[in-house]
Amino acid sequence: MKIDFDGIQAFVVIAELGGFNKAADQLHITQTALTRRVQKLEAYLGLKLIDRTTRQVALSAVGRDFLPQARSIVNDMTSAVERLKDMSQHAKGNFTLACVPSMAAHMLPDLIKRYADVCPDNRIRLLDAASYEVREAVLHGQAEIGIAISGEDHPELIETPLFDDPLMFICRDTHPLHSQSSVTWADMRDADLIVVSNFMATRVFMNYQLAKHGIRLNGNYEVQHHATAINLVAAGVGCAILPSSTLNEGDRPHVRKIPLTGPVVKRKIALLRRKNTSLSPAAQAFYALIHKEHLSSTKSLLRKSK
Repeated sequence: MKIDFDGIQAFVVIAELGGFNKAADQLHITQTALTRRVQKLEAYLGLKLIDRTTRQVALSAVGRDFLPQARSIVNDMTSAVERLKDMSQHAKGNFTLACVPSMAAHMLPDLIKRYADVCPDNRIRLLDAASYEVREAVLHGQAEIGIAISGEDHPELIETPLFDDPLMFICRDTHPLHSQSSVTWADMRDADLIVVSNFMATRVFMNYQLAKHGIRLNGNYEVQHHATAINLVAAGVGCAILPSSTLNEGDRPHVRKIPLTGPVVKRKIALLRRKNTSLSPAAQAFYALIHKEHLSSTKSLLRKSK
């Protein structure tokens, strides 16, 4: 069923202003066009809504009964359209962002603060998930935007590189290697490493390099999150190999972050969104903010981490 909104709007304005001339002026159309709208609505309903004579315009009994409902329809539609216009012009609304935990803990707070300064009334729902879960969330519409480790090209995803995140050696200031300006993978031969789960890219990168150098993994602790590994390092349980972004220099007293070389291994952080899918105004504003400000803030972050 097709609703004739133009006709309903014309009927309401005529009823409120008491005539066709004033109604046509308010709607910025000719009186002939206004008459056609009313006639079309009446023909669709099979009922007379307005009784016209040469001297006056009056609502029929059906028209008087229909007016409150018609006015409600027009008001609701007007409010809805104005709300959408406001969303578009001022990027208002809510959206869901999926992000790997390390980025959620260290990169997002500053970005969200900047976003809140620009869009104070918007709400962000944050999905804190593993990289493959972030990709799935964006693909299946559970999140409009994702921040994850760059992976294989997907035909339905737009993946924009943000920055490289090198693996670093994390240890307490009592560790034999703590004073080194850099360490190598070969130095990990006797390291008591706290490792993250096999499902995480960090572990995959680390296992490959250790195997390449003929090093057997030492250590008694496996954790699910980078933050847990850092806590154990801070407690003196062992050392760890983690992405640079997981720890800023000075965040933890007595914990050092040392560049790991021979070779330098980096994970690539990317911004994700679905192809051929429009972002909501709120999500688009956040997406644009990352493009505009994240590169400079990331450079600052990485300078601090060195």
